[in-house]
Amino acid sequence: MLSRAVPQGLLAGLVGAAVMTLGEKVEQRCSGRPDSHVPARVLERLAGRPEQPRQQPRALNLGMHYGQGAVVGVLRAVMANAGLRGPVASAMFTVVRLTSDQILENATGVGAPPQTWPRRELAVDVPHKAVYGFVTGAVADALAARHGPGPGQRHAALRPGRHSDVGPPPR
Repeated sequence: MLSRAVPQGLLAGLVGAAVMTLGEKVEQRCSGRPDSHVPARVLERLAGRPEQPRQQPRALNLGMHYGQGAVVGVLRAVMANAGLRGPVASAMFTVVRLTSDQILENATGVGAPPQTWPRRELAVDVPHKAVYGFVTGAVADALAARHGPGPGQRHAALRPGRHSDVGPPPR
């Protein structure tokens, strides 16, 4: 399952990041909000590179943005292959995407905890990450579905719900 999930997740995460970026660019044109250079700053810190005092190189920004999207997408593909599919799984995954951002940004000192952000910033960031989460989920679900139901789905088919007297399905 994992050998299948890695390439599926990398692809799903890249597609999700691309659609999120497109949405961000549309939003920026409408709102006048400038590009964020947080991804580049996080990558500089993680790589131990000297920080650029002004605008960050676009390549670093895009590398971190798409790289993180691809890598985190692998987790969504693992979810899909295990049988966690659909909108509920994508909502759970959106929280994971937001959390991965915050871990990296806060651990490197580049960002601050979201509860300290102005509400307007949250109102912009959270929907963009939700777009990523749901697009990545749709792609991961479609790719995983080509291999049939996941173990969790096979288990649920025996008797829907969570029951202690229902064992795992046969291999």
